[in-house]
Amino acid sequence: MNSIKGFIVAGTHSGCGKTSVTLGLMAALARRNIKVQPFKTGPDFIDPGHHSRAAGRTCHNLDGWMLSGKTLRDIFSRYSQDADACIVEGVMGLYDGYSALDETGSTAHLSKELNLPVILVVDAGSMARSAAALVQGFCNFDPETPVAGVIFNRVGSSNHAQILTEAISLTEVPLVGCLPRREEIATPSRHLGLVTPEHLEDLEFKYNALADWVEENLDLDQIIEALPDIPLQPRFDEVPMIPRTRIGIAQDDAFSFYYEENLRLLREAGAELIPFSPIEDKALPEGISGLYFGGGYPELAAFDLAQNTKLRRAIAEFSAAGHPVYAECGGFMYLMESICKDDRVFPMCGIFPFRSAMQSRFQSLGYRGVELSHDTILGPAGTMIRGHEFHYSALEDMPENLRKSYQVTCKKKISASEGFIANENTLGSYIHLHFASNPQVAKNFVEACMASSHAEEI
Repeated sequence: MNSIKGFIVAGTHSGCGKTSVTLGLMAALARRNIKVQPFKTGPDFIDPGHHSRAAGRTCHNLDGWMLSGKTLRDIFSRYSQDADACIVEGVMGLYDGYSALDETGSTAHLSKELNLPVILVVDAGSMARSAAALVQGFCNFDPETPVAGVIFNRVGSSNHAQILTEAISLTEVPLVGCLPRREEIATPSRHLGLVTPEHLEDLEFKYNALADWVEENLDLDQIIEALPDIPLQPRFDEVPMIPRTRIGIAQDDAFSFYYEENLRLLREAGAELIPFSPIEDKALPEGISGLYFGGGYPELAAFDLAQNTKLRRAIAEFSAAGHPVYAECGGFMYLMESICKDDRVFPMCGIFPFRSAMQSRFQSLGYRGVELSHDTILGPAGTMIRGHEFHYSALEDMPENLRKSYQVTCKKKISASEGFIANENTLGSYIHLHFASNPQVAKNFVEACMASSHAEEI
């Protein structure tokens, strides 16, 4: 059985700097020609994009609420086989997850599922001896969570670092290092989180600056050598799948939020995924039998999307012809009549008879359980899937008696009906579904596309 060196970079809370630390560690090891496999805890899409660019390898999500323990271990082992080390970035604070009463979905939960040690990032700004109390509290809260070391971030001076070093000696947690305050190299944020790599300039400069910051203040060799070997499951011998149908997938600056495992499962089910750009392309890819629109920032590209009338018309006609179309969040917004932003209205595909309007604060946030209440392109009624929802837009001009196919639960309570149906085989929702929570969903979608293709041939 293979093994790998690895650890989780966790934080005391969101905003403590764990993403900057993670990117710095990945970039520093990658430029030493160490193959670093990146992972991200939780449902986030933006951090994985940065991880992939910094490490030079595709990042994969590991979510302990949406996915079973077996699935988590499968994904971790699948993509770590040929790596030298793996780094997992945590989500929010170390113990934050699905509920305040248990660890499900938290970074601590994932560390136990994968037997990965935790390196805790602490924002030590304006703290001295209290930093040791904070660390001690995190370790004592759940002694089974393997906190292997601590990194103090936003350290104000060498004198501050000395005080923190003395304070941490009062605990049994090793000090990995002190990182000085460097706000100028932090990755900027916007309403859904960090700015995506597609919308940033000078990425290599930013990643190299973070790598320098880490290398100058942490002993990377000592970190790697001190880590235990994490056993991997046996190597996956996958049988290459001959594609049985072609599915167009929207991929550009407006649409980039996809779980990599969703795409793998679609390919495994027999789909050839054909990328296209709703911003740039004037026609849909040839020979496709279905469309997949992921999330992203369509509101930032609303003008360009609106200007591409030829493709918008082609998508509407494709849907009207009964071909399978699946859209999530930003992709869902694109299929509506329009996007309203800053008192301007931008026409979209017009498949769903309502519009989205950007708001000043988020409208919905959290994990969602979905049960299909009707047969859809994702499966028959009764199919169970898990996902996550986070958006700043709201639906407006909603007509009555819209067809909905999702019975949605939030924290075990029925919250709403969702999953809008148009033209029989077009399904749109604000919820990002993780197909690995029920792999049959990917197979169902591919089968629906194949059936549509065969019907057209007849």
